Amino acid sequence: MPRVRTKSPAHQTPTPTPRSEPAPLEANSLALAMIQALIPLGLQAVEDALQQEVLALAGPRYAHADGRPGIARWGAQAGSVFLADQKLPIQVPRVRDRATNTEVPLATYAQLQTPRGQDVGLFRRVLGGLSCRDYEAAAEAVPEAFGLTKSSVSRRFVRASAKALQTLHERRHDDAEWLVLLLDGKAFADDQVVIALGVTTTGEKRLLGLVQTATENKRVCAAFLRELVERGFQAPAGLLVVLDGAKGLSAAVRDVFGERVPIQRCQWHKRENVLSYLPKTQHALWRRKLQTAYAKSTYADAQHALWRLVKDLKQQNASAARSLEEGLEETLTLHRLEVFAKLGISFKTTNLIESVMARVEAKTHRITRWRTSDQKQRWCAATLLDIEKQFRKVKGYQHLGLLQAALRGKLSSPLDAA
Repeated sequence: MPRVRTKSPAHQTPTPTPRSEPAPLEANSLALAMIQALIPLGLQAVEDALQQEVLALAGPRYAHADGRPGIARWGAQAGSVFLADQKLPIQVPRVRDRATNTEVPLATYAQLQTPRGQDVGLFRRVLGGLSCRDYEAAAEAVPEAFGLTKSSVSRRFVRASAKALQTLHERRHDDAEWLVLLLDGKAFADDQVVIALGVTTTGEKRLLGLVQTATENKRVCAAFLRELVERGFQAPAGLLVVLDGAKGLSAAVRDVFGERVPIQRCQWHKRENVLSYLPKTQHALWRRKLQTAYAKSTYADAQHALWRLVKDLKQQNASAARSLEEGLEETLTLHRLEVFAKLGISFKTTNLIESVMARVEAKTHRITRWRTSDQKQRWCAATLLDIEKQFRKVKGYQHLGLLQAALRGKLSSPLDAA
C-alpha cells in the first residue's frame, strides 16, 4: 500500500520539541571529561620541562660538542610527579656524569616529585568536608593517578595539620597593636578548649592560640595568657577583655593583666542565665525586657533599667534576681566607656568566638572517633587557621579610636562603679 504524506496547513507551525535541561550527572561528566583532558596537558608540560633540562645538561641527542663536558644521556626510568593533589606516573629521562660515573639529578623532577609542597590543596579539601576515606573515589577523574589511598591521604593531612598546630602555638603577635581580647571555652571532641581571639587597633581579627583543658580554671588559663604575652601580645593603648562570665577566665585575666583591666561580660550569656531560672512561659517577656534595658545608649539609663528589673525579679524569682545582680556592672563596661552605641554590635557578646567555633563544628562533625589529644588539637588548629583566612574587620572598626581614647583615660573598676 502506497504511503500517504499529509501536509500541514499553512497557518500551523510545527510545535518545537522542548529541550530538556542537562541533568546534573551530565554536567558532572562534562567537568570530569575536561579534567581528564587537562591532566595529559600538564603531564606533557612536565615532560617538556624535563627534556629542556636534559638538553641544557647533555646537549641535543647524538651531538658531541654541545652540553657540559662528560655529561651524557642515560636512557629513562619509571617515576612519578605530583600535579595538584594527585600522584601520576611518568617516564623520567636520566643523565650521567661519565667522569665520576654518577647520575646527575634533575632539579625539575625533584621539585615535582615531593608531595610536601602540594599538601595544601588536599589539606583544604579534607577540611572542606571530604574525608580521607572518600578521597580516592573523588579522584577517579584521573585514571592514571595513584598513591591516593586513605592511608597516604591521612599521612599527608597529618603533616599539614601538624604544621598548622605548630604555627598557631609559635607565631609571634608583636607585629600588631592589640586593643581587644576575647576568650571563651568551648566543647570540642568531648573535651574543653579555650580559644583566644585578638582584635587590633585597626579592626583586624586574629586567632591567638588555644589550650586544651578539663575546665576553665585560673591556673591553666593564666599560664595560657602569659604564653601569649611572651609571644608578643601587647596592648599599649589599653586592653578591653570580652568574656562569657566564667570565673576562672576572669580571675586569670586579672592575674595576668591587672585588677583594673576592663572586662565586658557577655550580655547574651547573662540574659540566658537569668532566663534559665524562669518558666518557659515567661522567657519571651523577660528576654524582651532585658534586651530593652541593655539597648539603652547611656550607662546611667541602662544601669537604672537593669536594677529595676532586679527589683521586679525579686518578687517573682529571687534566684533569677541574684543571677542578674551578679556581675551586672561588668555587662555594662561598654556603656561606662561610652562606646556602646558604636561598638556594642561587636563586643557586647562573645559572638565573634561563638561564630568561629560553630564553623569549626561544621567542618569536623563527620569525625566520629577521636583517638588522641594530638589529633584533636591538630584538627582544631587547622580548621581555625583555615577559617581565619576569611576573617573581615570587626563591625564598627572605624570607631575603635573612641575605645582607645576611653581606655587611655581613667576607668574606675566595676566594684567602684557599683
